[in-house]
Amino acid sequence: MAANLVSVVMQFLTPDMIAKIASALGIDRSLVQKAIGGAVPALLASLADVAVTPNGARQLNNTLAQQPAGAVENFKNLIAGSNQNALAESGSGMLSGLFGGTALDTMAQSVGKFAGLDGATSKSLLGMLGPVILGTLGQQQRSAGLDANGLAALLGSQKDQFAAAIPSGLADQLSAAGLIDRATGTMRSGAAAASAAGSRIASASEQTASRAAYATTSAASSQWPYWLAAVAILGGLAWYAFGSRTETVAELPRPATTQPATGTVGLAPPDLTIGGVNLANQVNSSVGTLRSVLPTITDTASAQAAIPKLREATTQLNEVSSLATKLTPEGRTALAKLIAAATPTINQMCDKVLATPGVGDIAKPAIDELRVKLDTLSRA
Repeated sequence: MAANLVSVVMQFLTPDMIAKIASALGIDRSLVQKAIGGAVPALLASLADVAVTPNGARQLNNTLAQQPAGAVENFKNLIAGSNQNALAESGSGMLSGLFGGTALDTMAQSVGKFAGLDGATSKSLLGMLGPVILGTLGQQQRSAGLDANGLAALLGSQKDQFAAAIPSGLADQLSAAGLIDRATGTMRSGAAAASAAGSRIASASEQTASRAAYATTSAASSQWPYWLAAVAILGGLAWYAFGSRTETVAELPRPATTQPATGTVGLAPPDLTIGGVNLANQVNSSVGTLRSVLPTITDTASAQAAIPKLREATTQLNEVSSLATKLTPEGRTALAKLIAAATPTINQMCDKVLATPGVGDIAKPAIDELRVKLDTLSRA
């Protein structure tokens, strides 16, 4: 029987480890403990949701394959070191690649409201938890010899456990944000969450319109008797004064008909899917890999170990570049903006690697190739 994944992750997050995370974030330990208690099952539930589709399962499988075997143990050294911001950014990049940046931001806001943290701190915490959860999941996958389908089955078999472990207060926040279905206790994908949010907005609009229509009808109904009485009185006076004489009464002008205003509705975001491949997810996955790998390059050995992963990320970007030619002009522009937003951080990491003694010459060819590809893709 597979181990309870929530329990396995929480066993690693000992009080001492939680204290180190709190110190790294500069906040009270009790707040971190509360946030972690809700964030761990929520993140696992979201990963289970990602793995529901074959493409999502493959993407998660690829992300786990990029995690070093000792990722969880390495976390202990990284959280106690001086590069904690890079650790949080790396984890956030990996999670954004899997969930989508908007969904991760929304989850961070929900966890923050639940635990009493601001959005930025909450997102940093999720970023730090990312390597722990993905590393733990990778260990379970390797020990059981699971492929992408087996991994999806493992996560799917524990969905109920994930949902049950989410504190009710956080579940309320996630439900309000459209990230969890309280009726089934399951997390929603980014698209489903957006749909749920849209439904709530539409419902609110319908209720508002209904109330406005009711108010207008009620007002008109309440004014009708007075208008009718006035007409009756005037009619009686006219008949009394003029008897049976007939006169032509000028027809009152018809009220001007107000045409509904027309305007331009904001266009939906361009579709970045070509041949079943979501290019935005591909880019996020590549960027997540780079953010995860580059900070680990500190000497000759780590540089040589990282080169294959850097080239793999570049290869993935080459595939994106090839498919991007089939996008609409709007799609190419959106893709370019997505890459341009991530490039400065990647360049800073690359500069740091190249400035490291004994590492620059080893990593430079792969980094130069990577930078050329990022520069090309960032121009629509």
